[in-house]
Amino acid sequence: MLVDERRTKIVHLVENKGFVSLQDIADLVEASESTVRRDLEYLDGVGQVRRTRGGAAFVGESLTGFEERRLQAAAEKKQIAAAVADMVEPGETVLLDGGTTTLEVARLLIGKSLQVVTNSLPTINLLINQPGIELIAIGGYVYPKTGVALGPLAVEALSKIQVRRLIMSVGGINERGLFNSNALLVETERQMMQAAEEVIVVADSGKLGHSALAHLCPLSEVDRLVVDSGITKEWRRTVQDAGVELKIVDN
Repeated sequence: MLVDERRTKIVHLVENKGFVSLQDIADLVEASESTVRRDLEYLDGVGQVRRTRGGAAFVGESLTGFEERRLQAAAEKKQIAAAVADMVEPGETVLLDGGTTTLEVARLLIGKSLQVVTNSLPTINLLINQPGIELIAIGGYVYPKTGVALGPLAVEALSKIQVRRLIMSVGGINERGLFNSNALLVETERQMMQAAEEVIVVADSGKLGHSALAHLCPLSEVDRLVVDSGITKEWRRTVQDAGVELKIVDN
């Protein structure tokens, strides 16, 4: 396992469990305890985990910055984005959240005649000069790691609009439903779901079976899930049993 791959796996373990012992981390990533100690020293130094006596703890926020997340499962995200962008018809009003896969969708909407509503500064910067797109920016507290507007001002603005589709990403999906990385983000995304006729979730298959800090909603509140072909047969059944239309994109 490459160093970056191992450290990313350690971050995800700590994020999902809250605390993981040194021995458990070493077993799960199949590395020596001395190697894991060096990894934890590095991850603590960059603020992704908090090293503790005997292991590592969750730092209380999203552990992975936007740029790093953007590079994870990059090929799968591009394929998912292409499939979702094809669903969007000219003249629609589309609401985009601030996820990395959603940003890839935004890139592929360029050239279409659309009304786009978003709370994501990266998406606003991408689309602001596109002549075919009428852009509506949602304001609020800007979360520094992702450039996404959150909180009461964003919720208030979203309560006054209606859109054809919401395209959103999540931090994790398990049997309880959808999760994301902080409570303000979840509160804002719930209002997004209220504003949309159709809720489309884009997620690479690596997010299935995992949670994040805050619970967003049951899986049954999603209309459509678009995922790569890494999804297991068990997860196909779980999604379909929840009444969610499943779109699997071939790698």
